[in-house]
Amino acid sequence: MEQPGVLAGPITQRSVVQNLLREVVLHLPLLFSNGANMNALYMDDSYLKEFEAKVESVTKGGENKFFIVLDKTAFYPDSGGQPYDTGKLTKGDVEYPVVYVGKFSGNISHEVSREGLKEGDVVKGVIDWERRYALMRMHTAAHLISEVFHRDSGAFITGNQLGLDKSRIDFSLEDFDREKMSEYFAKANEIVEKDLNVKTYFLPREEAIKIENITKLANVLPPNIKELRIVEIDGFDIQADGGTHVKSTKEIGKIEFIKAENKGKNNRRVYFKVV
Repeated sequence: MEQPGVLAGPITQRSVVQNLLREVVLHLPLLFSNGANMNALYMDDSYLKEFEAKVESVTKGGENKFFIVLDKTAFYPDSGGQPYDTGKLTKGDVEYPVVYVGKFSGNISHEVSREGLKEGDVVKGVIDWERRYALMRMHTAAHLISEVFHRDSGAFITGNQLGLDKSRIDFSLEDFDREKMSEYFAKANEIVEKDLNVKTYFLPREEAIKIENITKLANVLPPNIKELRIVEIDGFDIQADGGTHVKSTKEIGKIEFIKAENKGKNNRRVYFKVV
């Protein structure tokens, strides 16, 4: 079974590109600014911890499961290898714990474990900031590591999964050389120490597809997509990305190389954490 954020199949340069494009298509809604994403507040501000919103719909699931769609939200939904946010919605003095956030039929849905909210209610959303910030640091670290590996070895990403305690990235890498990998992590930490700015912004489709690597997206983008969300590490890396990130590489802290695994021909899995 394919795990979240993992691209299965034989690892060749052609299949890597195909898999990367497939992953982009699967997560198109998180990369672009038009349509339903106009209510995704984290797209403009990863540091937003609290917000007010109106309940648009409530759907009952199983026991103690209620799915809430808001007119806007700062909660990040589970997607693209980045886990969902948790936290709470409050109305008056009543708290509704948010235990899962996903995206379904174009809507960001918040699973709460308490009954009581109804359509039209105005609520306050509060993000579990410790969890969110840990994942922001992990996500930006993953961009640094991936770019260092790509620059030094030409490796492509074939899968990833961020976590709170550790994260992993799968690379299409011919050599299984742990010493080299340790050197790549040392280079990534050098970039961390440079305290480079990390910025997110939107580019018109015509400009974005001129960027190296992003140009691969040109033929898979739906014609109604007019803007792409870009995450740029100043002077080092630029990617189309829909996740949450820190504002500076220094915020990442130290990146530690945990271990590497051989996952088959030209497929290496690398585990890391930030401290």
